[in-house]
Amino acid sequence: MSSQAPLRKAGRSPKAGIKLIQKTGGNLVLASGATIIMLFGMVFVLSLASVFILNGPDPVTGLAIALPITLIFNIAAFFLSPYLMDLTQNWLYNTRWVSLAEIDSLSPETAKVIQKVCKQKKLKQPRLGIIDDQNPTAFTYGSFPNSARLVVSQGLFTYLDDDEIATVYAHELGHIVHWDFAVMTLASTLVQITYLIYTTAQSLGRSAGDKARSAAGSVAAVAYFFYIAGTYLLLYLSRTREYFADHFAAETTGNPNALSRALVKIAYGILEEGERATEPSRLLEGTRALGIYDAKAAVSSGTAYRISSKPEKIGRVFLWDMFNPWGWWMELNSTHPLTGKRVRALSTYAEQLGLDIEFDMGRIVGEGHNLSKRKLYGNFFFDLLLYSAETLGLAVGFAIGISLSAGNPMMMMVACALIGFGVGILIKALVMFPNYAQAEELDVLTLMSDPYASPLRGQPAKLQGELIGRGDAGYAFGSDLKLQDRTGMMYLHYASRFGPIGNFLFGMKRVKSLIGMDVSALGWFRRGVAPWMDLIQLESDSGTTVSSYHRFWSFVMGIGAIAIGIAVLFL
Repeated sequence: MSSQAPLRKAGRSPKAGIKLIQKTGGNLVLASGATIIMLFGMVFVLSLASVFILNGPDPVTGLAIALPITLIFNIAAFFLSPYLMDLTQNWLYNTRWVSLAEIDSLSPETAKVIQKVCKQKKLKQPRLGIIDDQNPTAFTYGSFPNSARLVVSQGLFTYLDDDEIATVYAHELGHIVHWDFAVMTLASTLVQITYLIYTTAQSLGRSAGDKARSAAGSVAAVAYFFYIAGTYLLLYLSRTREYFADHFAAETTGNPNALSRALVKIAYGILEEGERATEPSRLLEGTRALGIYDAKAAVSSGTAYRISSKPEKIGRVFLWDMFNPWGWWMELNSTHPLTGKRVRALSTYAEQLGLDIEFDMGRIVGEGHNLSKRKLYGNFFFDLLLYSAETLGLAVGFAIGISLSAGNPMMMMVACALIGFGVGILIKALVMFPNYAQAEELDVLTLMSDPYASPLRGQPAKLQGELIGRGDAGYAFGSDLKLQDRTGMMYLHYASRFGPIGNFLFGMKRVKSLIGMDVSALGWFRRGVAPWMDLIQLESDSGTTVSSYHRFWSFVMGIGAIAIGIAVLFL
């Protein structure tokens, strides 16, 4: 593990169990109940519709068949899923089941927390597992609180202090007390059933008669809509349960600051282990939705922790999470709240306990309120327009074609629509990939501390560092790279002029030889849940040069559409 200056710790309450007011995350019971009811209703409606297709227009028979099928399928999945998970855990990760005494030897406070919660909540001690992997993570699963499994990785004990480990276990125990894993198991099953009905209806539609094909197509369309809607409901429920588990940990331990530190140090551990490995972690990828932390979001927090023992510097990377509208937008597709929002919620619990706040979040929030709202939201709405530039160009061109149409209205509309489409592509490309001639030499932390950063508008920048591995999750021939500089790690996204085939060949033939080189990377920085840079050029000290062509196909398509449109005008 690389050296890291000790982080100044904010204090903890001398008394645990004090009730804390929770203002973040909404109502867990309402969120869980509403989500399950809506998902069950979707599955029931789709099951009923599917049965109608197979059994004709008999609503009584359809109702009698669809309801038991739905209930039996979900009940079976609910009871069997923990055992299937056990098999998966042993097969993929070689999970080692341990006693409380072993946990006590690794983290004494954790053992006390487990005993305390089980006694207070009248719970049977969960089955405790450890995975021999240095990527720090923790998760629970099961059907009932008294048969739950609580699994952590060895990395948790490597990167976290005793009190921080205890808050992570308390967080996971909160999931057990709240029945979160059971609710998520059921909700996930319901979402998967909607997808199963979608694929079944699609398959039936291909082999059925005209009437049944039409009905099957309707069911498939509705099923897919329900699947998308159900997925977002599931993500919302997942984020809500994380807030409540954090709240439970803060109350149980009286130490919300330790959980704030734990989240940042978990990110740091994930970053450190990622730099040692040339391939992404199978454990983190496979347990992303279950784990205490979304590994995709680890780069910014982990980078800040690596180079700074000053909490306020670490806190600055949370500005984007808390105040940039893109943070809210990106969070919609995430299983976890953004780290900055979780740390901010934990800081309110520290305030209630009369404690100093970790990472000086009060000052950071004050700095966030002084950010230009006009710039933040103006950029966001401009980005949304930019995202649909081709469609807008097509629509505007079509409208202009209608207004100018004379002798041959169809040709005029087609020509103008093509020209508008091409102009839209070019405008989007020029804004997303601006002129890089005056790109500044920056570092990873500086880029990630920019609260105005966007996933669409690229910021030209130069980075100096070492290529430490591939960036593609689990892909042996991936063309993306990871660059490490003195402040952190950045994903570099490569694009060949020859499209996916060129990317594959680059990943297969060249990437391995580049790993380990010290390079200068020129590219466009973007910030999402995970930051990255669209690569323009790599140059090594040995004279190796790699060029990347993100704008190439945009220019080809844009200019091509305009040229075809002009040609159509003269037909």
